[in-house]
Amino acid sequence: MDAGPDFDFLRYIERRRRATGLGESGEGYAFSGDLAVLRTMRKIKPVEIAVGSTVRLWKNIEKNNLLGGAVRVSENQFPKIHKLTRTCAERLGIQAPTVYVLPALDQLNAMTFGTDDDAFVLINSATVDHMSDDELLFIIGHECGHVQNNHVVYKTALYYLTRMASVFVAWIVTPAVIALNGWSRRAEITCDRAGLLCCRSLDAGTRALVKFAVGSQKLYKEINLEEYLRQLDDGRDGIGRYSELLHTHPYVPKRVEALRLFAQSSVFLEAMGEGGGLPKDDVDRRVAELVAVIGQGKKKAVETGSNDAG
Repeated sequence: MDAGPDFDFLRYIERRRRATGLGESGEGYAFSGDLAVLRTMRKIKPVEIAVGSTVRLWKNIEKNNLLGGAVRVSENQFPKIHKLTRTCAERLGIQAPTVYVLPALDQLNAMTFGTDDDAFVLINSATVDHMSDDELLFIIGHECGHVQNNHVVYKTALYYLTRMASVFVAWIVTPAVIALNGWSRRAEITCDRAGLLCCRSLDAGTRALVKFAVGSQKLYKEINLEEYLRQLDDGRDGIGRYSELLHTHPYVPKRVEALRLFAQSSVFLEAMGEGGGLPKDDVDRRVAELVAVIGQGKKKAVETGSNDAG
């Protein structure tokens, strides 16, 4: 795919369909809610216009700005991160993406940008400082999941649309951002699963997510995980829950509960060389109830997921 100045979103969609059969199958571990929303979103005209325009801008201008202060990971530079990335790629069965470390000491973050043919991962230096190797495997594996599941074009578009909305016409941007946000929250569930498949430890994946939430390794040591997760119920019935519609990621307690459910799935247990486990369809149904923003008052389903995973 040529995603240069003449980037054509419709051509991109058609090529994705040819590359994956129906273009909608995803990987065996992918959250079905991610795939379903992506199918719908591809048919929304404002999304088509906004994604195409944003990726053209990114290819022409923003990529160089983004990488201007970053350091590329290699065998000779940050060899530990290089090795962890290769481990993730091998476990997911993909080619290792290019990884950069961005000097940022005040924020834990990792992101993936680009196109299918030109994707790269950015990891803030603070993330490396605050995470163990197993936790970094989860984080890098999560970002590799975006690459593997063809999320990169959409995630790149969403990142810039939310930061440069004034450049675009409002009637294009607003519906596109709402649609992309709804999909992104579900895509994060898919990629948390990729992270777990890479680190192979529910404890490590949970620690990584909660450290991102509190932004500090030191403060993490004072967190009571079960009490923290119970916060999910506190705002479940209030009108404030609708603010999550404006977020690109589900709230962390939801992500932890969803990860616990996936850790019980036949997909994950088979990857670990074990048998049994919950059918993926059952896990996806329960996760869909868990991550829903509108009509999410199914507390019993959430509690069932939590108790089974405990």
